[in-house]
Amino acid sequence: MKGYGGKILNVDLSSGNVTLEQVTEEMARDYIGGSGFAVKLLIERSVPNGDAFDPSNPLIMAPGLFNGFPVPTGGKVVFCTKSPLTGLMGDSVMGGSIGGELKHAGFDALVITGRAANPCYLLIKDDQVEIRDADDLWGLDVPSTATKIKNMEGNVRVACIGPAGENLVRFAGIDCEDRQAGRAGTGAVMGSKNLKAIVIRGTRDLVPHDPTAMMQLNLEMVGKMTESPDYEADTKYGTGEFLDWINSEKGTFPTRNWRESVFEERKEIDPYYWAPKYSKKNKACFSCSKPCGKLFIIESGKYAGLAIDGVEYETLYSLGGACGNGDIESVAKGNEICDAMGMDTISAGDVVAFAMDLYENGIISEEDTGGLELGFGNSEAELALLEMMAKREGLGDTLAEGVRLAAEKIGKGSEKYAVHVKGMEPPAYDVRGIKGMALAFMTSTRGACHLRTCAYALELTGKFWKFKDVDRFSYEGKGTEIKDMEDLVVVYDALGVCKFSRGYFFASGFIDLIKATTGSNYSEEDILQVGERINNLKQLFVLREGMTREDYVLPEKVTTMPIPKGESDGHMITIEGMNKMLGDYFDARGWDENATPTREKLEELGL
Repeated sequence: MKGYGGKILNVDLSSGNVTLEQVTEEMARDYIGGSGFAVKLLIERSVPNGDAFDPSNPLIMAPGLFNGFPVPTGGKVVFCTKSPLTGLMGDSVMGGSIGGELKHAGFDALVITGRAANPCYLLIKDDQVEIRDADDLWGLDVPSTATKIKNMEGNVRVACIGPAGENLVRFAGIDCEDRQAGRAGTGAVMGSKNLKAIVIRGTRDLVPHDPTAMMQLNLEMVGKMTESPDYEADTKYGTGEFLDWINSEKGTFPTRNWRESVFEERKEIDPYYWAPKYSKKNKACFSCSKPCGKLFIIESGKYAGLAIDGVEYETLYSLGGACGNGDIESVAKGNEICDAMGMDTISAGDVVAFAMDLYENGIISEEDTGGLELGFGNSEAELALLEMMAKREGLGDTLAEGVRLAAEKIGKGSEKYAVHVKGMEPPAYDVRGIKGMALAFMTSTRGACHLRTCAYALELTGKFWKFKDVDRFSYEGKGTEIKDMEDLVVVYDALGVCKFSRGYFFASGFIDLIKATTGSNYSEEDILQVGERINNLKQLFVLREGMTREDYVLPEKVTTMPIPKGESDGHMITIEGMNKMLGDYFDARGWDENATPTREKLEELGL
C-alpha cells in the first residue's frame, strides 16, 4: 500500500519471539494510522481488566500516516497502553523523530508485550530486531541513556525512560530528543517490562501515491503557516505566548492547586518576559515548519548551566502557577528535573501543588514531608519533592501514585484537595470558566485532557472550525460541540499532525494530502467518521476496563468553590449543569444513559 510501511512488528520480551503481520487495506481505510491503529491493536491484544503492570499489557507505538513524509507538523507518533495512573486509556502523543524512523524501517506499528528477565533495550535496524542487555543503562537519567546508546549503536533514534519509569512512578513518560509522550504513565509501563529504551534506524524509502501532488500541497501549507498573523508570536514565544491573556483577560489560569484562577505573581513565567532573556533559539519537532520549542539557557546564578527545551505553557502552569511559584529559573529547573528523571510535568506539578495544599491545611506536616516546608511558593521545597517522587523516597513514594491514589493513602479528608478526573491530573484551563472544557475533561477516555478536543481554543475565542458565537459560561450546546471536536481532533492523532497547526488543517484540508499519500479517496464526512469510529473504540475499551457512568465527575473544587476573582469571578460547575452537558453529549454520540454505544451506533461504524 502506498504511504504505509505495510507491516506490524510484534515483540514478546518474555520469550524473545519476534513476529510480523501485514496491515490490511481494511485497517488502513477504517483507522488511517497513529491513534487509530494503536487503539485497535490495544483492544485486540490486551487482556480485559488486566493490571497495567502485568506483562500481558501491550505497549503500542504507532506513527501517524504522514510521519516520515515532509508534511508540515506531520511528525507525531502515538504510544498507547493501559494506563497505570487511571486504569483506562493510556494514549500519549510525541513529536520526536522515532516514529518516522519506525516507518522508514517498514513498520506502521510496534506492539511490545511480556517482561524481560533483566533490563534491556529493543534495537530495530530495518529487518534486524534484537533485544539487547541494558544492565549498564539502568539507573541512568534520560540524556545519559540516549547519549550512551548512540555511542554504542551509531546513527539511531532513541526513545527511553529515566529513573521515574524504572521506579514505576505512575505518571512517568517516554522521551525522544527532548520530546515526550508524557501523559498517562506510558514510561512506567515501559519500566515494568524492564525495557529501558526503543532504538530504531530505518533506511527504507517511503513511497507516496503522488509525490508531485504531495510536495505541492506541502509547500502550500508551509506558505499558509509562515504567512499567518500568529506565526511570529507562536514561534517567538512558544506555546505559552497566550499565558497573560488566559490569566488576565479570561481569568482561567488555575493557581495554587485550583484555589484561584488568576496568578498575580506571573510576571517572570510569562514568555514575553523570559523569552528575550533566556531563549537562545527555536527548537522544532521532526517535520515541523512552525517551531514552538525554545532552547532555554541560564548562564549565571544558582542554576547556571541549565539548558532545556522549554518551558511549555502547561509546565508554566503546573510547576509555576499551580504551585504558587513565580520564579522562572526554578520553574525551568523543575522542568529539567522532570525531563531528566522522565516524569510528566503536568502531573508532577499538580501532585506537588496537591501536597502543598495539604500542608497549608494541616493534613500533612514537616514530619510527613521529611522537614520540607511545603507552603505554596517555596521553590526549593518544590524541587526537592520532584526528586523524591522520581526516586520514590519518603513522601515522594506516596505522591508517585498520583493525586487520586495518594489521597486514598493519606486520608484525613485529603480527597477534597485532589484535583483530577478519572485519576488524571488536569492541564492549565480552569473549567469553571470554560464550560465546554469541563465536559471535555469528563468525556476524555484518558481523564482530564485538553488535547482530546482542543476546545479551549474554541471556548475562549468563541469560534473555531464550524462553530461561532460560543458562550464559554453557558451549558447549552456543549454536547454536540465536544463530540464533533473529539472526532476532528483524533484524526490529527491518526495522521500524525500537530494540534498547534489546527488553525490551518480542518477535516476538508486533509482530503488531498491523504489522497496524495495513499491514493485513497475520502470525503470530509468519511474522515470525521474515522474519528468517530476511533473514539467509539476508545469508549469500548474503557467500558471493558470498568469505567461506569459514576466516573463522569469533576473534582470537588470545581463543583463547590466558585472562582474567587478575575474575569471569571463567581463561576463554577453546578451538578445540574454537569449532568445536562453529559446528557446532551451522550445523545450526540448515540450512546445510552450509561455512556455505552448503542448497537445501532456500533453497526453504523462497523464495530
